[in-house]
Amino acid sequence: MQNTNRLSSSILGLFIFLGLTTLGFLLANAVIEYKQYERTITVKGLSEKEFKADIVLWPIQFIAASNELDALYNAIETSTTKINAFLTDKGIDVNEISFSAPAITDKSAQQYGSSNQYQYRYTAMQTVTVYSTKIGIVRELMGALSELGKQGIVFTGDNYQSQTEYIFTRLNDVKPDMVEEATRKAREVAEKFASDSDSKLGKIKKAVQGQFSIRARDKNNPHIKMVRVVSTIEYYLSD
Repeated sequence: MQNTNRLSSSILGLFIFLGLTTLGFLLANAVIEYKQYERTITVKGLSEKEFKADIVLWPIQFIAASNELDALYNAIETSTTKINAFLTDKGIDVNEISFSAPAITDKSAQQYGSSNQYQYRYTAMQTVTVYSTKIGIVRELMGALSELGKQGIVFTGDNYQSQTEYIFTRLNDVKPDMVEEATRKAREVAEKFASDSDSKLGKIKKAVQGQFSIRARDKNNPHIKMVRVVSTIEYYLSD
């Protein structure tokens, strides 16, 4: 009976030993495989394309001066009418033109003004704004404003409010293709790295799509926009 118990204990101990040995082997392999699985590479892919803007915002500012308010408002009205006719005759729709209220300055009411410091008591600035998709026509008209200047309209374009803006509104339309291109280029870089390092490229561990940026291609062509996005992707590597 005692010998039987000793044999049973020995067999149990052998199985426990074999079990622990096998478990240790499996755990060791699991750690090695896990570390191999965690080998990664992070790459960036760039997509950059040119697109024409689809909306132009063109503020046309002019000034008038007079010593009489009635004469000043008449001058503003006359100039506004001439500008409106000029734009519509050249192909701009009436609903694409808007007019702001004129900003009137009374120099005699200014704190440090005096009657011998100015020629005209009243000055006014008026803005006519074109908001249009006809960018080609608008750009031609910008160079033709001298026609109105010869009619006595004094234009001003030295301040921030009078700067022309070109707007690109089709970003959502081009996003999918650009993201696809950026992802493809990132994978090409990762595959080259994996090949050079005798590794195999695995699945994506993490991907971050960068923000889209829109800027003018250059200062001479603000109506041509450069759209750019950079995707950052982390891939697994294996031997």
